[in-house]
Amino acid sequence: MGAMRAPLLVLAALALAAGRFLGAAEADPPRQEPSVEAVRMTPDFWMLVGQGGNLGLLVTDEGLLLVDSQFQRMAPAIRERLDELGDGRELKVLVNTHVHGDHVGGNPGFAAEAVIVAHDAVYARMVEPPPGREAPPAAGRPDLTFPDRVTLRFGGHEVEVLHVGPAHTDGDAVLFFHDLKVVHMGDLLFAGTFPFIDPGSGGDVRGYLEAMRRVRSRLGDDWKVVPGHGPASTVADLDASIAMMEATMAIVEERIARGMDDAAVVAAGLPDEWASWSWRFVPTERWLETLVRGLRDG
Repeated sequence: MGAMRAPLLVLAALALAAGRFLGAAEADPPRQEPSVEAVRMTPDFWMLVGQGGNLGLLVTDEGLLLVDSQFQRMAPAIRERLDELGDGRELKVLVNTHVHGDHVGGNPGFAAEAVIVAHDAVYARMVEPPPGREAPPAAGRPDLTFPDRVTLRFGGHEVEVLHVGPAHTDGDAVLFFHDLKVVHMGDLLFAGTFPFIDPGSGGDVRGYLEAMRRVRSRLGDDWKVVPGHGPASTVADLDASIAMMEATMAIVEERIARGMDDAAVVAAGLPDEWASWSWRFVPTERWLETLVRGLRDG
């Protein structure tokens, strides 16, 4: 599909469970009181931070465009922010960056008013999820899907939605708000931390680095970056993540070339310069395990 004009006519509901459907990777975190912080990126665009992946919100006279929806229990808090920031405007379009439940789990709270857009692979994985993961109800599938890219002409803006997988998953989409110089990267950027790559959903280590490079090649240094996880970012932050991946991949590739087995590669650790990238969900050991599996298989 080459282009789509809003308002869109097709409406549907999406009901996703955030546990077994996600696998251990993106499961609902310990319960906290739902709250959503708004970070203004431009006069018309906000990054919303709650529990799960970062959201993007474009406010126009025509209505609202939302990027991702976090967990289902977050929907009321997100709705409160939409009403506040949008001054009562209706949500017209919801774009999902990939299939994980911390990005799509809240869709049921918005499906009655918004058209849900996602890559073909997101739809396919909702129909037939990986082994051990629960499929969402059939009514929860996206309304409109695309194979490569789609342009949303909405509220006077052109929003390019570009498929860049396989990377984090096989259905990753990046949104370029060209006139605003804002990009929403979904989980192709974990700002300042080791990323999670999900091979069970078609993710690929080399593809992840290539996707980041591809996005970077299209950005000027003055663009603002919404990461899937982490604080509002700059192109310099994206450059730092690319440099981290290049350096740590080179370390693991060199160890594999020397004949080290997987356990030895992981046990050797990483230089201290990468210690600050380790975090609760992807500590250094898990990042090395991700790299050695992805690079040896690739």
